[in-house]
Amino acid sequence: MTTTTDRLDLQLAARLALQCLDLTSLNDADTAADVTALCERAQTAFGPVAAVCVWPRFVAQARSMLPPEIKVAAVADFPDGALDLARAIADIETIAQAGGDEVDVVLPWRALQAGQRSEVEEFLAEVRHASRPLTLKVIIESGELADPELIAEATRLSLAAGADFVKTSTGKTPVSATPEAARVMLREIAASGMAAAGFKASGGIRSVADAQAYLQQAADVLGADALQPRRFRFGASGLLKDIEAVLSGQASQAVTSVY
Repeated sequence: MTTTTDRLDLQLAARLALQCLDLTSLNDADTAADVTALCERAQTAFGPVAAVCVWPRFVAQARSMLPPEIKVAAVADFPDGALDLARAIADIETIAQAGGDEVDVVLPWRALQAGQRSEVEEFLAEVRHASRPLTLKVIIESGELADPELIAEATRLSLAAGADFVKTSTGKTPVSATPEAARVMLREIAASGMAAAGFKASGGIRSVADAQAYLQQAADVLGADALQPRRFRFGASGLLKDIEAVLSGQASQAVTSVY
């Protein structure tokens, strides 16, 4: 396991969080105007975010509004994570045809809880096949799985299927990202030997202090080189405001810590 003794200060954490941010809007009532506002926010005075994440129906609009360096991500089998392969593949096809770059698909976590391991494996394999060459992030819904061994198993299955990232949460459940779940997932990534595999923390991350803690965890487990968009992401809608406050020299607007 690679470790680092260097601690990330708040300014550095804010810069890294901006570069690794999937700026997200996944409200049921989202409109084209909301997506326009999201895309405008994605290009900040301090630099661009890594990606915007929207519903599949908004991918074409987002892609038309953004420069190539900002990726367009959209969700599949979201948010419930049903064991519904046809639905997931239909979502993926919509995303790909509209010019999307990345897909965040929900692992059928209830099926995994029920012991349907082979069905989940088949789902993930088919999703990976259907989504190439898009970047695939698999949402394991760690807050609902809860049990560290189930979180580890979901991570292992996702990586074995060829996921580019494993992601904590949809942000639609009572418990989203937690340091405990992140630690389990990061250790599984390190143990997998997959040097390109990434981690995405999503749900409930609203301050740079929150982000700083997850970044430090990733640096400690995967090494500081992992703190770049190709291996680390945050999924958030409210984090950008605090990032901009910190980078502009103001006090953090939402100083909390997940530690």
